[in-house]
Amino acid sequence: MIILKLIRESFLFAYDALRQNKLRTMLSLLGVTIGIFTIIAVSSAVDTLRNNLQKSVNKLGSNSIYIQKWPWVGEENFPWWKYMQRPVPKLRDFDQISRRSQTAKAISYEISIDNRTVKYGSNTVDGAQIDAVSHDHDKTWNFDLQDGRYFTEIESRTGAPVTVIGADIASNLFPDGNALGKQIKIMGRKITIIGVFTKEGKDMLGITSDNEILLPLNFAKNVIDIESDKYGPQIVVRGKDNLTDVEVESEVRGIMRSVHSIRPGAEDDFSLNKSTILTNQLDKVFGVLNKVGFVIGIFSVLVGGFGIANIMFVSVKERTNIIGIQKSLGAKNYFIMLQFLIEAVALCILGGLIGLFFVYLITFAVKAIFDVQVVLDAGNIIYGIGISVVIGMFSGILPAWFAAKLDPVEAIRTN
Repeated sequence: MIILKLIRESFLFAYDALRQNKLRTMLSLLGVTIGIFTIIAVSSAVDTLRNNLQKSVNKLGSNSIYIQKWPWVGEENFPWWKYMQRPVPKLRDFDQISRRSQTAKAISYEISIDNRTVKYGSNTVDGAQIDAVSHDHDKTWNFDLQDGRYFTEIESRTGAPVTVIGADIASNLFPDGNALGKQIKIMGRKITIIGVFTKEGKDMLGITSDNEILLPLNFAKNVIDIESDKYGPQIVVRGKDNLTDVEVESEVRGIMRSVHSIRPGAEDDFSLNKSTILTNQLDKVFGVLNKVGFVIGIFSVLVGGFGIANIMFVSVKERTNIIGIQKSLGAKNYFIMLQFLIEAVALCILGGLIGLFFVYLITFAVKAIFDVQVVLDAGNIIYGIGISVVIGMFSGILPAWFAAKLDPVEAIRTN
């Protein structure tokens, strides 16, 4: 109880000192406010960017392997000439993996045809992305349909002229909202719409089904060369739920090396990409960004801390007479120290709260203008306020110690 009473009295002394010197208090808060604002704002911005990128990466599937010609992440000395000579994944590879894999839950062969124009009546959509896929595409990718259905196995096998289209294409071609059963012309052929994807919005990796036209692979096979390099063929292997991506990747690599007759010790002539590759790169990039933001913010906070230390020395000098009276009445050194430490910490916490308030306002502005959900969680807040407390302790410890060591007789005689 005595300790709590001392803390309360110290806090009241500190509050009275801050209240009597409002202008000085506000000026000393400025540096800490800017510093904490910088630290929390950078931390929040990095977390927001990472969160949105991670959502995009998660669409790729944590247990899916993408067999492609090019790797997603290049090496330090990127040997592009070596990758140029690689073959693209072929239907033969797809057939062999489908027949021999024991770890795969689903396997699909996919190609993409970018920037096509689609018309229906007087309505036109430019820049549509046409994807042709084998039947298990709905098992290797996660998507939802707002209307209609996906291809049946017979439609996929026979290459029926049917399609599932994106929400943006449906809204532009069919403003009345009735797209199912309508026919659109693609690659010179009439195709019937049997489904419409649920609107997703474009994520930070540009992955979206809103502008997509999905076709059965065997339909496209009758129109174009689906093994052509210009269509970027890829094979997607989704592993069984009880297996790790490492187990699936190991088996797929073994099958591909066997199909391509690659000798032991020789390099692969294909790339096995997976979401963890991107996640690891994100960890490295955002680790650097967090450090840079911390360094920038800590310098601002330190400048504010020195300002507060200077103000505290001025405060000690102004209250020397009062300190002498307190000590002559029996006040202990730790009580004197506690007054000034609480004052310094209170200043820094107040500056931190003001900085946090400005960050909070910016989150609303960003949400309203860019429609981006900003991450400002308890971790960011505790992080910023914690730094405020530490800076307050360091700023106040020397002035507090100096005040506690004053001789009471000399202090009372000071004007």
